[in-house]
Amino acid sequence: MSAWLPTAPCTPRTCVETPQTLPARVVARAVLRLTGVAVLLLAGIALLPLGARVPAPLVRRWCRWIVRAAGVRVRITGTAAPAGGLLLVANHISWLDVPLLAAVRPARMLAKSEVRRWPVAGPLAARGGVLFIDRDRLRALPDTVARIAHALREGTAVAAFPEGSTWCGRAQGTFRRAVFQAALDAGVPVQPVRIGYRLAGGAAGTAAAFVGEDTLLASLWRVATARGLLAEVEVRAPIPPGTHPDRRSLADSAQPREAAPAWTHTALVA
Repeated sequence: MSAWLPTAPCTPRTCVETPQTLPARVVARAVLRLTGVAVLLLAGIALLPLGARVPAPLVRRWCRWIVRAAGVRVRITGTAAPAGGLLLVANHISWLDVPLLAAVRPARMLAKSEVRRWPVAGPLAARGGVLFIDRDRLRALPDTVARIAHALREGTAVAAFPEGSTWCGRAQGTFRRAVFQAALDAGVPVQPVRIGYRLAGGAAGTAAAFVGEDTLLASLWRVATARGLLAEVEVRAPIPPGTHPDRRSLADSAQPREAAPAWTHTALVA
């Protein structure tokens, strides 16, 4: 592992709320939720051969349905994503962030190269147009940036999590700059997105976090058994091309540090 690889201090033991005992009705409800998620995923896999011929509105609805099937309500507010080449960037908390970003605008995801080697999920991700980055090889970075810029020039949206690692949601990392060079090279806008998760009482929660040595199965179960979990997605105004001289200032401008006051939001999805 290279020294520049981003890491987060968040771990399941220190950051994630995990209930000790679960009533039978909660377990039964979680099983139903995960069954719904599995059915929707299978439907998506069946549609993979159609590729770009699947209408974007259907993809957005399908992504919202996956999150809802897991028992998480979705609130997307802010500015609609423009057409054409676009770099979507967001903070990273959970595996739920991926369908939530696609619910804003379907995009080619940027993922770590390890995902390609995952059984079932790896080949499916490759067929779905995921762009892989080898985070252990610094020399491979310019080629990755060039491939992202090429996709952006073709009018494709690319979605990335520039923190480089997941955080629990109560803390966050700093946006790494490399992916922003692709937006500068392609001359496309950057649209920042801020993702957060709240519990039924309105307080920020970490039940959705997928951090440290957490397993996907454990995270799926924790989300499915959570009560009243709400995903908040704030889509901020795009940063036009040509407004920042370098990737450092562009990354700093795109970093979504604070949530805007609730009364300034325009709801896109309830």
